[in-house]
Amino acid sequence: MIVFRDPGEVPVDFGPSAVAIGKFDGVHAGHRAVIERLKIQAAASGSRAVAVTFDRNPLAVLRPDRCPENVVTVERKLELLGELELDATLILTFDAELAARSAEDFVDDILVAALKVSTVLVGEDFRFGRGGAGTPALLAEMGPSRGFSVEIVDDVYLPGSDRRVSSTWIRELLMSGDVGAAADVLGRHPDVRGEVVHGLKRGRELGFPTANLSTITDAFVPADGVYAGWLVDHDTGIRHQAAISVGTNPTFDDVLVRQVEAHVIDETGLDLYGHDVTVEFVERLRGMVAFEGIEKLKLQMADDVTDARRVLGTEA
Repeated sequence: MIVFRDPGEVPVDFGPSAVAIGKFDGVHAGHRAVIERLKIQAAASGSRAVAVTFDRNPLAVLRPDRCPENVVTVERKLELLGELELDATLILTFDAELAARSAEDFVDDILVAALKVSTVLVGEDFRFGRGGAGTPALLAEMGPSRGFSVEIVDDVYLPGSDRRVSSTWIRELLMSGDVGAAADVLGRHPDVRGEVVHGLKRGRELGFPTANLSTITDAFVPADGVYAGWLVDHDTGIRHQAAISVGTNPTFDDVLVRQVEAHVIDETGLDLYGHDVTVEFVERLRGMVAFEGIEKLKLQMADDVTDARRVLGTEA
């Protein structure tokens, strides 16, 4: 997938394009349905399938007091979009200048002039342009004179659910630690990515060495607790079973910031320091609690590993 970070990077001979516009935060099941529809439209019209998105939530500029935390980082969003076999993604810098651009200029300069748009796919509640004046109705009004059609994409619902798939729902599920339900809404396991760094090495002292991730920024980490999941080592390509801890280690009360650390199950002597890894959350095993003494903590950690092995063995 080609990534354009400015409309000026799009070659003059690029297009025609079928375009889906949105925040695509999390690239969840609803977004995936839109992309699948986009690819069908692109194939039918002989166009390129292109996503147009933003480098941040527009609320970060327009209403920072109301801006939610991102589900995934920008780079992870691009990686996930790339896995959906799009031809290109145009990621726009959402700053004061873009926020002040009129809806008509957004259409003419970005969709028409740069991308040679033939079809635009948006959700019913999509808004764009200065003051949110741009609507699906405005797109439909402008389309005929500029050579593009507009398709309104219906909301997506999981089987048996009356709530539409959304990034808000995913955040709620992650805040409660329900990573299994979050996976259903995302269409994949929730995950975070970082570099393995040196920690206090307390897990090693307790007999359960852990890979500590560098501070996670711009991605939604699930609620404090212990999880069964996977550690994907991008340096080696190996996917390890893991028992994962999220929190500040209340038993010792000397960790000042939340940490994500993963104990790789049934591996000894594994050196992951400096490795780029992704931690995937499959199931929450328990909440984070303070234990009365080291021995009780060690017994619980052994149980956690057993539970994680059971969960992951069933998944495999």
